[in-house]
Amino acid sequence: MGLLQLLKSQVLGHLIMCYVFLFSGLIINLLQFCLLPLWLLSKPLARRVNCGLAYCIASQMVAALEWWSGTECTLYTDPESYPLYGKENAIVLLNHSYEIDFLCGWTFCERFGVLGSSKVMAKKELAYVPVIGWMWYFLEIVFCKRHWEEDKVTVARSLQNLRDYPVNFWFLLFCEGTRFTQKKHEVSMQVAESKGLPKLKHHLLPRTKGFWLTVQNLRGTVAAVYDSTLNFRDKEAPTLRGILNGKKYHADLYVRRIPLELIPEDEAECAAWLHKLYQEKDSFQDQYLQTGRFPGPATSPPRRPWSLINWLFWSSLLLYPLGLVLSYLFSSGSLTTIVASLALCMAGSVGIGWMIGQTEINRSSSYGNNRAPSNK
Repeated sequence: MGLLQLLKSQVLGHLIMCYVFLFSGLIINLLQFCLLPLWLLSKPLARRVNCGLAYCIASQMVAALEWWSGTECTLYTDPESYPLYGKENAIVLLNHSYEIDFLCGWTFCERFGVLGSSKVMAKKELAYVPVIGWMWYFLEIVFCKRHWEEDKVTVARSLQNLRDYPVNFWFLLFCEGTRFTQKKHEVSMQVAESKGLPKLKHHLLPRTKGFWLTVQNLRGTVAAVYDSTLNFRDKEAPTLRGILNGKKYHADLYVRRIPLELIPEDEAECAAWLHKLYQEKDSFQDQYLQTGRFPGPATSPPRRPWSLINWLFWSSLLLYPLGLVLSYLFSSGSLTTIVASLALCMAGSVGIGWMIGQTEINRSSSYGNNRAPSNK
């Protein structure tokens, strides 16, 4: 086993990565806060700067997937659509079946140069979480409470704010509303039966109101919907813990570009259109399980070096002072200091394990476990 592979599998390597991510993230959050006056002077400039700062955080997670674990990504798409990726605003629909599907969505953004400006719709509670949540707040991502009467006003307002965004952005949307589990799927299909909708095998019923609200408020701002269906070779179920341990996966992503003008403006017609789309996504998954590939030609968008360069920069900046502190503590010869340092490392290890555990499918949100209307 090589030295690098050994480091990937050891707690020390995990501690180093998490230390760099956490402290660089807090530094970037502080910079975002200090730049608040810039919003009064030049809103477009403040947005561009925040895109760059957000990239410094998000790209570290992409670097873990692309460079640390070496995970590969094959893209199946129409060759005529490929040149447009990254050069227009778009709504990206993602299936929500894996622990790292959000990370694969970010990787898709990174390959086409829109990671720093990418948007998502997230729970309001995440706005108070340091690093990622605070980054999203300054990046003007859309927060929701999952209460339609409140969200239809606040979400619409947040989406309208993106109309004059100065750089191209992708809005990543999980229409299923929550991660796929067998229990949630059973409940979802009960709803489908009660509504007279065709049942799905690989997806939950999409929440049509949120999709319609997003499309209506971004008309004239985004050019298309990128319908994206993700799967992994050899029927693997990748995890964030596996990525941290350096395990290599191979993702296959099928993307269809659908011009926004083809999506109905009427809410009921838009809902029917989305249900039909998810029936098609189900058929794509069936084809993948039978043949091992999605429709259309395959390509591998090249990895960009910037995520790795960014991680190396922050590592160089933050590991040197850490090394000086640890060297001083251990050279002091104080047994109390050494024990306290080891205890801190162990606490960090436990903390890392807990945070990773929160991403596991069996720890996912209970949202969707109870029978609810399919149009929310």
